[in-house]
Amino acid sequence: MYRIIIDLSDRRLYLLNNSVVVDSFPVGIGRVALQTPHGEFTIVNKQQNPGGPFGAFWMGLSKPHYGIHGTNDPSSIGKMVSHGCIRMYNPDVIRLSKLVPIGTRVTIRP
Repeated sequence: MYRIIIDLSDRRLYLLNNSVVVDSFPVGIGRVALQTPHGEFTIVNKQQNPGGPFGAFWMGLSKPHYGIHGTNDPSSIGKMVSHGCIRMYNPDVIRLSKLVPIGTRVTIRP
């Protein structure tokens, strides 16, 4: 069973399968005034090609208006630049979206 842990301090998303890390990806996170929330969430919806700054894929979290998504600005990955969402390179978010179903648990830690 897949699970996601996002570590804001090292700006990485970890994909776990049965508590074993099977992959990790660099991410962009919220800026100081619009920090990424931490806590326990789930993926509640998925949308391919959502348009605008959300890149190639959107996975909405159980906290309204927050999600894991691609980006139209790859240079933002690894930086504190978003409005609180988790940004990923488009190929990475597409790969992740194929592995994790709606209902996947997402832990965001400081």
